[in-house]
Amino acid sequence: MESSNRQVRWRLLLTPPKDGPWNMAIDHALMDRARSSGETVFRVYSWSRPVLSLGRNQRALNVYVDSELERRGLEVVRRPTGGRALLHHREITYSVTAPSGRDTLNASFRRINALLINALHAIGVPAEGAIAKGREPAPSGLPCFAQPSTGEIVVGGRKLIGSAQWRDAGALLQHGSIIVDDDQGIIPSVMRDPIFAPPPASLRELLGRAPSPSELADAFLDAIRSSEDAHVSILAHSDLSQLAVSSKVAFYQDDAWTWRR
Repeated sequence: MESSNRQVRWRLLLTPPKDGPWNMAIDHALMDRARSSGETVFRVYSWSRPVLSLGRNQRALNVYVDSELERRGLEVVRRPTGGRALLHHREITYSVTAPSGRDTLNASFRRINALLINALHAIGVPAEGAIAKGREPAPSGLPCFAQPSTGEIVVGGRKLIGSAQWRDAGALLQHGSIIVDDDQGIIPSVMRDPIFAPPPASLRELLGRAPSPSELADAFLDAIRSSEDAHVSILAHSDLSQLAVSSKVAFYQDDAWTWRR
């Protein structure tokens, strides 16, 4: 993500629900696009079925019970980014893909989180960045929303958005899950050795209603316009046809990647 002293063009993309491999493939393809276009794309999306997503380096072999995953109809996908397991179902996901430029990982993480916080404030959510308490959690079977890491977005000390970032060959991908209705407690029920965790915050709890992806997309668009790019524009979903998305789907469908460790 380029430093703020150089103007970078931002685009906003709202995509319809997809399954796990397709959503990861789109983010990966947008990261490739960032290298060639020099643009930053803020994507808002959801999932066509419940998906348990695993962090890039998280151990998963012998952690989950296959029969329980099947019984609950949970698809499993491994993200290209780090972090820990989370359930994509009653939530809204965002991603930011950009040239990595001169910003450090921490600097770009802070800038993206500032956009998220500004957008949440605009719809009435008193979100803030988390302050670490002790050592950061290592990749493990512990659910993503069990413990906030430094800078992740919380309300009243409870995590609302879990995010992770990956950098590769001059581009970055940061994506994260915004809880609408809390069903993260399902994760321990599909584990061989359940690890119970306090519940996260949720938008329904905080607002008394469930915002739609399009409402959040509008709030993010306004936040980008006010702090990053006054001329931010919409990237049409049809423009994805120009990207090599389908060629990446097979990678995220492959058990050799999903269950690699």
